[in-house]
Parts: sequence; C-alpha cells; structure tokens
Amino acid sequence: MPGATLLTGIGELVTLDPAHPGPLGILPDAALLEVDGRVEWTGPASAAPRDDADEVIDVEGAAVIPGFVDSHTHLVFGGDRSAEFEARMAGRPYSAGGIRSTVAATRAASDEELRRRLAGFVRELRAQGTTTFEIKSGYGLTVEDEARILRIAREVTDETTFLGAHVVPTEYADDPDAYVELVTGPMLDACAPHARWVDVFCETGAFTVPQSRRILEAGAARGLGVRVHASQLGPGDGVALAVELDAASVDHGTYLTDRDVELLAGSNTVATLLPGVEFSTRHPYPDARRLIDAGVRVALASDCNPGSSFTSSMPFCVAVAVRDMGMTVAEALRAATLGGAEALRREDVGHLRPGARADYVVLDAPSYVHLAYRPGVPLVARTHVA
Repeated sequence: MPGATLLTGIGELVTLDPAHPGPLGILPDAALLEVDGRVEWTGPASAAPRDDADEVIDVEGAAVIPGFVDSHTHLVFGGDRSAEFEARMAGRPYSAGGIRSTVAATRAASDEELRRRLAGFVRELRAQGTTTFEIKSGYGLTVEDEARILRIAREVTDETTFLGAHVVPTEYADDPDAYVELVTGPMLDACAPHARWVDVFCETGAFTVPQSRRILEAGAARGLGVRVHASQLGPGDGVALAVELDAASVDHGTYLTDRDVELLAGSNTVATLLPGVEFSTRHPYPDARRLIDAGVRVALASDCNPGSSFTSSMPFCVAVAVRDMGMTVAEALRAATLGGAEALRREDVGHLRPGARADYVVLDAPSYVHLAYRPGVPLVARTHVA
C-alpha cells in the first residue's frame, strides 16, 4: 500500500548520492524514508523524521545498498545446454553456433513453458538483490517467435530489447543478407511495439559491421534505443559503430583496442562488462581497470543465458570483477547499480538519492564489502522493489 516507511538502524547506507561523502555516498548509522515508492530522505538515524512514517523497520545494523540493475540478460528461452558447458570445461572452445540449439528449443516451447521458466528466473533475480533488469529476444529468429519472446518479457519488465540479429538462423545460412532483410522489415515491424531497444551481435560468425549498421539504424528509425554486442570473441569495429550511433551501451568488450577505449572515453556509451561469460568460457576477462582509468563509464551485468553465462547472480558478478578484472569493491558495486542504470539510460534507479525509486537491498552483513569478501554466500536478506 502507498504510504511512508522509515528504514532505520542501517549500519551502512550506500546512497550513490554526491551530496553524501565518498564515491558511494555512504552514510553510517543511517535511515531512509520512503514515501509512495520513492526515496524522500536519507540521513543519520538520529535525525530521522519518525513522525512522518506510517511504518518503521529496524534493520539492526545491516548494510543497505541500491538494488542491482542488470542491464543485459536473455531470460526467455527453452532447452538446456549443460552438456555443452561440461564439454567446454573439458576443452572445447565456445562459439556462437551453440545459440542455434537454444533457438530450436525455444521455437518448440509453448508460451506457458516460457512464462513458467521466466518466472523462476525473476525469483532468482529478486532473491539475489536485482530490482531492475533488461531482457533480450534472440532465441526465436522468426517473426512470430521473436515477437512472442518480447511480449512475454514485457510482462515482467519494461526494459526489453529486440535482438533478432543474434545469429543467422540455419534456414538462412546460405543467404545472410536475406535474413537481414527480414530483421529490418517484417520482424522489426512485429517486434518494435514490444521493445524499448534494438541490439545486434556484431562479431565474426554473427553479423558484419555493414549488416549491423543497417539493423541498428532501422531500429533507431522506429524509435528504439541502440545497444550493441561487440568484441566478445575478438577485436573488431563494433565499438566504433556503437559510439558512432550513440548506443546506450556496448556489451562484452573482452578484446578492446586502444582506439576502442579512446572512443568510449569520449562518448556517452557505457561499456557493459559481463564477467559471468569469461568465467564460463575461459576467455580472458575484460580489463576494467584500463577502462576506468581512461574515464570510461562501466557497468556490470550477468548476461544470464543458457550457453555462455548461466548465472543470474549480480553479487557473483561483483565478486568476480573484483577478483579478476581489476576493480575495487566500490567500483564494482557502482557498476552493478548506477552503472547498469546508465547503461539503460535510467535516472530513477541504481541509487538512493531523494526522488529515486525506493528499490533497495538489505544485506545480511555490516558492509557492502562483504559482497566480494564472502563470494558465493547468500547475503541478500531482503530485496525491496517499490
């Protein structure tokens, strides 16, 4: 019910509010007032406006952080690729071809099966502190199946992305340009009403730069924001294309050139890093330190998908980014919250400034540092979605 709730007894409140000290805007011994789903006030618990609250909740010294913003997932799909993962761990390298097996399983799944599985993933996300998340299509690759994936995704999030250009499906293997025609024509017509974004896998073995440009420009002409998968499997020109088209985010960035970093640093495009992918594929981790030191805005996301990163845990991504990508814990937490919001061009989530959505996470820990200090431990005591 709408009303005013005071969260008090907060041992450490991470606000990401520049009005408060330090890079994370941390307040010790703090309180937060929520009114009608929005943050009304943050400050010392001793100064909390208790008389304004209809309900008071004491978290007894726990740390409170903004809800995680997972800006890159593929949560609507059928089938299972655990055998592929097992084989890859035994030495077989990952390639984009595995996507096609998920496409076949997704086409065969009913709407009810897809919804049921998606509901399970949403429960996982919430249990691990994610309050805002994006979902891409890309496992249908027909007009009907891409549209139904987006319709189903839109039932649980407004952040939906048309990724008809995930790979070229088998039936178009001998004529990829004809598939691009389909993507930019009838498929886009069917999918645009259900999507906020358009994305493309601009990579060797998927879509060339000219094909990617055509798809992204067609989506932008229909009012969709631009996102790009690039430089996952090797260096290429996908980052340059993303920056040129003012993409909100370019995702993966495993293999970046100096020119890529320079372009990103001078742009509005966020570099979204996906540590679960490198964990699962044994590719080198992206060098987050290099990007941050160059002034690039960085986000962390799960890329939850059945092939290359089957994790829905943003705390896991934070821990891996700290351990293997050169990030401090503060940088990783920012990237997983405010960074994800920037990658979605959202100003209302990813922080706990006055006016923001009151999406927050109560940790079973005294400090946010425990997210990396205690990897794999279920530290999320409560996820609150306004």
